Amino acid sequence: MTALERATGGFVAVARVGDVQPGTVRVVEVDGRSLCLGLTEDGEWGAIDNICTHDGGTLGEGELDDSAVECPRHGGRFDLFTGRVLALPPVRPVTAYETEVDGDEVLVRIGPA
Repeated sequence: MTALERATGGFVAVARVGDVQPGTVRVVEVDGRSLCLGLTEDGEWGAIDNICTHDGGTLGEGELDDSAVECPRHGGRFDLFTGRVLALPPVRPVTAYETEVDGDEVLVRIGPA
């Protein structure tokens, strides 16, 4: 565990606030994980695993509609905050990660609190 992780209760900086436009998602890499980080039009941050459980599509290259991340390969949709499947073809959820903003940094909890 890094000093930053210890100081922030398992949270790690993954992006700056200006790196992601409202209503979009992007791919971020942290601690050997590929995540889909998104910012809703309402200003809420969310993060889920980046790989679609249906066919390995890159969710961070997809579209964000409200809080639904659409996989660019076959249109499966996942909730940005819970990882729950919202539309087939995927049937297994992805892992969701707690997010918070500290100043200009977007943090994701990847370890225990």
